[in-house]
Formats: sequence, C-alpha cells, structure tokens
Amino acid sequence: MLIIPAIDLKDGKCVRLRQGRMDDSTVFSDNPVEMAAKWVEAGCRRLHLVDLNGAFAGTPVNGEIVSAIAKAYPNLPIQIGGGIRSAETIEAYLKAGVDYVIIGTKAVKEPEFVTEMCRRFPGHIIVGLDAQDGYVATDGWAEISSVKAVDLAKRFRNDGVSSIVYTDISRDGMMQGVNVEATAELARESGIPVIASGGVTDIKDIHALAAVADQGILGAITGRAIYEGTLDVAEAQQLCDQLDN
Repeated sequence: MLIIPAIDLKDGKCVRLRQGRMDDSTVFSDNPVEMAAKWVEAGCRRLHLVDLNGAFAGTPVNGEIVSAIAKAYPNLPIQIGGGIRSAETIEAYLKAGVDYVIIGTKAVKEPEFVTEMCRRFPGHIIVGLDAQDGYVATDGWAEISSVKAVDLAKRFRNDGVSSIVYTDISRDGMMQGVNVEATAELARESGIPVIASGGVTDIKDIHALAAVADQGILGAITGRAIYEGTLDVAEAQQLCDQLDN
C-alpha cells in the first residue's frame, strides 16, 4: 500500500482546505516544488497534486507548478486532479511528465468521457469520486448529485481505469479518521483498485486501511496530517511495507 502525500495548489501556493471550502484554507508553503522535495526525501513513491483553482475554473490554472514538480522528479509517479475536462488537458499533463490524470466532475456528468480517455491514454486515467453520505459531489464539491459513488464506480469496471481516488468529503481536512468501510466497499463492488482520501489523521488510520488492503486498497492520500505532524510519511510507508510482507 502506498502513502501518497498531497500537494494542493491554490494561487501558486501549497495549501490545505477543510471540506473543500476555498475560503477555509491554510497555507503551508509558498514553494510547492520544495514541498515535493520534502516528501520525496521522506521516501514517498507517488505524489498527489490538486489544482484547486483549476477545479473551480474547469481548466488548469497551476499547470506550470505541476510541470516544475514533474521535471524535478522525472522518476516519481505523479497524479494530478482539478479542472481536467478535455483530452487536450490530459495530453498536456502527460507530455509534462505527469503519470496519471484524475477525472472527477466530468466522470459524473459524462461517464462516456472516461471510457474514451481510457482508450486514448491507456493506463493513465484515474477516476476521482468525492462523496457526501455515499452520493457523488461535483464542481469542486459545490454540487451533490443523485448518483451513488458505488454505482458510478461499477460503470467504469471494464474501461481500463487505473484506479479510483475515493474521498469522503465529510472527513476531508477534519482529522477525524478515514471511512474505511465505505472505501473497502467501493473497491470490492467496483473491482477497481481504490486510493483512500479524506480523514487520514495518524498511524491508526494506516493500520485500519492496511487491514483491508487485500480487498483492493492501493494507497492512502494524506494532507493535513503530514503538514501538521500527526502522521510521519516515512514511518507510515515503512509500516505498509512490513504489513505487505
């Protein structure tokens, strides 16, 4: 299981939001490339980048920083989400050295777009499902749909989606623990590897996720916990490696 540090980009800075609210953000660094270096040195094997401005604008806003991080670490797998709603955007990110692009809002509104992008860019597409009480949210979490996350995930079962990033919005940035049950259920029901996101607080959450990793949990994205020091990236990855053996 992978421990995946999150670098959320807003106005060129590395921030964290609470429950996706742009007006409730904490700035952790003015230099996201330096922040990436910190997590690489701690031994992470993948990075999760989010263009927060892009998620609301519907088009990349912090693309230059994403490119700079990819260029600085050419051998490190990087996944990016936020404002990815066209084939041109996906192509530009992949050319910049990003390995995986996360399709969120568009996956809910136009599921066939995911199918088509998986065909055009095999092995590079991740679906981002953000849910409130099991129902998928869109547009930077501004809208809650009538679509159940599990049902939508099943729709992509045979498309060749690399993985699903599943976020429980109610727990995101709140340091209240991961929704392990819902995450494992999504992995089981969809048959697609799931990356847990939202609520990772400390090593207990990593233990809980690792206990159900064999049900299809590929990794855990962690943000506020590693920035505020309640979780140590190196220690968490070490634990996962031991439990994997």
